Amino acid sequence: MSTRVVSADRNRRVPALVAALLAVAVLAGCGAEPGDSTPERDRTSTADRPAPPPVHAGFDYQIGGAYPPPDGVRVVSRDRAHKPAAGRYSICYVNGFQAQPDALDWWQRHHPDLVLHGAGGKPVMDTDWNEALLDTSTAARRKALARIVGGWIEGCADKGFQAVELDNLDSYERSGKRLTRADNVKFAALLTRRAHRSGMAAGQKNAQELLDQRAAMGFDFAVTEECGQYQECGSYAKAYDDRVLDVEYTAKGLAAACRTWGERLSIVRRDLDVRPEGEDGHLYERC
Repeated sequence: MSTRVVSADRNRRVPALVAALLAVAVLAGCGAEPGDSTPERDRTSTADRPAPPPVHAGFDYQIGGAYPPPDGVRVVSRDRAHKPAAGRYSICYVNGFQAQPDALDWWQRHHPDLVLHGAGGKPVMDTDWNEALLDTSTAARRKALARIVGGWIEGCADKGFQAVELDNLDSYERSGKRLTRADNVKFAALLTRRAHRSGMAAGQKNAQELLDQRAAMGFDFAVTEECGQYQECGSYAKAYDDRVLDVEYTAKGLAAACRTWGERLSIVRRDLDVRPEGEDGHLYERC
């Protein structure tokens, strides 16, 4: 999985156990939820700009495991291993800028030049979550990566997802200055174009510092983690005309987000492990 959660150190994410459970689907994307049907495409979509999620809609963040959405939920985000939520606007989670923990061997065997390497030829790692960074440093490598990640994006479209969220946009922060903001902005643009050609909107995941590059990247909406907790919701709301889906992980964060933005943004509180309904520790709250 590899969810990036904004926090005091800007780099907290859900525990690696959850990531490992879904990592087997990174390359195949073959998971399925029995009984779901493919939702219709939003008829307001255009070839150039597919319809983004509705503003101020009930939202659930299910990237840790799919389950029937609660009453009132109109927008659901799920890992690309799963099917979209029937009858809801469905967003597909894709780790676009780093390799899932269980996928590094595959990358090293088949595309070693697309993994960022440092001293001694070792992969540069996001050490908190055991993920190798993908090398976005040259146009040739970005193009090659876009063919692979773009295939995952098209797989989301084939399943019937209406949008994609692309995680780890801020991988340059963990690269030891081997990658730059400009590298990732250019790679993001390749991925959003692929999403648009596939009939899906594209969502920026976190990385508030890149909001001034929104037009260059081509994103249509934002998925934020703890923008209420860290008083960042306003920046995203301004950049994306309130098309913001915010996930909070604390009661304090939810209260802050709801107090100021509850009438404008889509806000949900989930447990940090984003557990499916029925599992111990599952938490779901809205404003």
